[in-house]
Amino acid sequence: MTAMGANELESARVTRVLRDDIVLGRRLPGARLVERDIAAELHVSRLPVREAIRTLANEGIVVVRPRSWAIVRQITAQDVREYAEVRSAIETQLFILAAQRHDERGIAGLRDILDREEQAARAGDIHASRAAAGAFHEYMALLAGNEMFVELVSIFGTRLKWVFGLHSDLEAMAVEHRALFDAIAARDVALVTDLLARHMAAGTAAAEARFGGVVLEAE
Repeated sequence: MTAMGANELESARVTRVLRDDIVLGRRLPGARLVERDIAAELHVSRLPVREAIRTLANEGIVVVRPRSWAIVRQITAQDVREYAEVRSAIETQLFILAAQRHDERGIAGLRDILDREEQAARAGDIHASRAAAGAFHEYMALLAGNEMFVELVSIFGTRLKWVFGLHSDLEAMAVEHRALFDAIAARDVALVTDLLARHMAAGTAAAEARFGGVVLEAE
């Protein structure tokens, strides 16, 4: 493998690790991302770290400050409200299409994700439960069968999963997802729409409390 190819692989790995750290709450808003420290931690050179930070800046969860450290983006209450509007527009249509268009293979895949979330929630594994909960929402783009929505999710998905995915009541979230799963499997669009509206409203309220001037603590 060429040096360039190796750097690309390392960059992808570092990007995934840092993204997960941020989205799952291991690196908090305002935390410094120091290239040399991350490179030492992940046993890579500084180049893939620099590339990873650039990628995450493009995804909207990192801010690069010229001649200073990059930091994890700090989210305001206004950000939460704007993200909630985007989330509502995208996810409502995605969940409706998922309920209308899913096939047996697709619903089986969603069931597997939900099973992982429920198992992690019962075990108190906060990071695994949050990751599965995020995957549950992301999977709707596949069930909807619309490539444009897949592209939209790739653009906004990281920020939305981060802002609305740092829930602490793991079992309650899994219960809400189980109800949504059952409605989707039954192709009950009206019930899906109602459950999702309440699910997103609760998520927005929790995110506003979390990011609206509240000092976060690592979990």
